[in-house]
Amino acid sequence: MAALTLALDAMGGDLGPSVVINALERALESFPQVHFIVVGDEEELTPLLQQAKLNQHPRIAIKHASQTVTMTDKPGYSLRAKPDSSMRVALELVAAEEAVACISAGNTGALMTKAYFTLKTLPGVLRPALMSAIPQQNGGSAFVLDLGANPVCDSDTLFQFGVMGSVAAQEVLGISKPRVALLNMGEEEIKGNDVVKATAALLQQSQHINYIGFIEGDDLFSGKADVIVCDGFVGNIALKSCEGLADLLLNNIKSNIHAHWLTRWFVKLFYQRLQRSWDWLKPDHYNGASLIGLRGVVIKSHGDANARAFYSAIEQAVEETQRDLPTRIRDRVEQVLLEQE
Repeated sequence: MAALTLALDAMGGDLGPSVVINALERALESFPQVHFIVVGDEEELTPLLQQAKLNQHPRIAIKHASQTVTMTDKPGYSLRAKPDSSMRVALELVAAEEAVACISAGNTGALMTKAYFTLKTLPGVLRPALMSAIPQQNGGSAFVLDLGANPVCDSDTLFQFGVMGSVAAQEVLGISKPRVALLNMGEEEIKGNDVVKATAALLQQSQHINYIGFIEGDDLFSGKADVIVCDGFVGNIALKSCEGLADLLLNNIKSNIHAHWLTRWFVKLFYQRLQRSWDWLKPDHYNGASLIGLRGVVIKSHGDANARAFYSAIEQAVEETQRDLPTRIRDRVEQVLLEQE
């Protein structure tokens, strides 16, 4: 693997920079040729790196940023009033080609706005989209987009989400002909609003998309589709509902495990198999939403991500940069635009 440099926004998450440093320790071991620029308050970061014995590490550099974007900052305000925020500085490193990717657990709206203005969209791309993987019954994963970057979309934008998601599924998930579906209130062609119906028509007409039709919410995890397209309003609610249900199930299992000696014995007997299922359900295993359609790789981590979850976001960034995902998307969008002329 060629040397890569990733910019980490160390100040954006709810749990502080210590989470980023802990994730960085694991990432250094997993990716021996990757360099990291840790962006944030140098006075706060230096002792944390010293504590982890990473302050002299040859693959780590600190980039000081005097400001932090809070979770309550409005996107426009953060763009105007916080030009030296850790989030903005990390994105500027990508724009200046000093880093190939930015990972941040900060304010989603601010990250979207700053990335849009700092990196710009790829040629022909109308809007970037927030995309994440979700588990499937067959043991694989599917990409869902948009997850909140664009609450309102027209049919052309949703169509491009299908194009970009298809490329991502090919490059990252290794699926040669990804099945693309539209999330809708029913599978019948007559169901859905005018935007969804118009998007379906565009997807059906494209030779570059393996469009399979509508799917409903109860098929999100069924394995029927590899790419699931929706606007950011629908996608965000769907994702948060699924995460809440996963937490409910896991907490219920935990409480019942300790309720009786027989269940405790059962858990000990089948611990390894249960652990695999447990990990498969946990949302932090799938942490790392990609802001695709930009001239660079940007990964959004959950704001309350722990070290394991933030590491997953770093892992996602490495995968996308290795696959040169922005270039692949640019080339496919160009082909589609030529097809539509």
